[in-house]
Amino acid sequence: AEPKMSEAMTAERVRARLETVEVPGGGTLAASGRVSEIVVQGDKVFFSITVAPEEVAAWEPVRARASDLVRKLPGCTGVVVTLTAARSAPPAAARPQGGAARARAQAGNAIPNVRSIVAVASGKGGVGKSTTAVNIALGLKAEGLNVALLDADIYGPSIPRLLGLSGKPELVGERTIAPLSKFGIEVMSIGFMVGEETPMVWRGPMVMSAITQMLREVRWGQTDVMVVDMPPGTGDAQLTMAQQVPLAGAVIVSTPQDLALIDARRGVAMFRKVEVPVLGVVENMATFCCPNCGHVTPIFGHGGARAEAEKLGVPFLGEVPLDPLIRERSDAGLPLVVSEPESAPARIYRDIAARLRTEIGRGAAAARPAPRIVFES
Repeated sequence: AEPKMSEAMTAERVRARLETVEVPGGGTLAASGRVSEIVVQGDKVFFSITVAPEEVAAWEPVRARASDLVRKLPGCTGVVVTLTAARSAPPAAARPQGGAARARAQAGNAIPNVRSIVAVASGKGGVGKSTTAVNIALGLKAEGLNVALLDADIYGPSIPRLLGLSGKPELVGERTIAPLSKFGIEVMSIGFMVGEETPMVWRGPMVMSAITQMLREVRWGQTDVMVVDMPPGTGDAQLTMAQQVPLAGAVIVSTPQDLALIDARRGVAMFRKVEVPVLGVVENMATFCCPNCGHVTPIFGHGGARAEAEKLGVPFLGEVPLDPLIRERSDAGLPLVVSEPESAPARIYRDIAARLRTEIGRGAAAARPAPRIVFES
């Protein structure tokens, strides 16, 4: 008998449903040894299916069938199931493609309706990357562009709070969900699907699965620029983005202090290694102006990110001060660019967005096909 609606979702219930999914060559998905750890977060289910790159076409119907059947379980309101290609051959490395292979990759990896994708990244956490990503996205909107914002920071999704946005995405068709919208931009985040206090205790394949589904199973509207808020560091999420879509480029956010600049340098090197153009560097928390006496103090130093950008040969997009107004509006879900558009920090964000638009439009920063990245199994 089918479990009652009141029963909690469990990995055992999901695995039992996967016993009914047949796989190429015979047998069931549950017994195939290809299913990752099944993660259940409340009424949401997440897992991936490991296949070799040459098996993707044959196993896509299996993935779709598994997703449909699990979604029909009573009490289940969302499923993330993605194929994770792995091969045990050469070491994990980016393998640039050339000529016709690049053109085919670009056509195959593009996201429907999305013209350019820009990753906003940082080498370490705590430098204000998410706040910068939100205000850049709204600055690009103020430039007259159609903008989407994807929160790819799976472990620490901040975009819902920064935009004051909540709710559950609606299912459109069998496997496509509609993004939410705020301040005129489309938004998707894993934070819409799990509670704000729910820890995302996921391994790499689960992170890659979630990002892939948010990229490819969301009904994005006509979009000039999609801004992607990346998690900090240079790990699975960054490599997944480089593998899955043709990025127009990346923006690196850093504070001026030497410790943050070391990690920012690693971020620039990582994107260059996978052939993603670095569109520029933003120096955040550059200076603090005392509201009482007007004295300017470089709490984290000043000018370090600008000097690093010049040293690395990448554009410097601008510096944002350490201003209490930014924190207050961010905590309230009212980004400065829309809530205080004439404030000094908001004008800085808009200037950064204008420079970024110029960099995106340059021939050297045109969207490029994703390099082929092979992961060790």
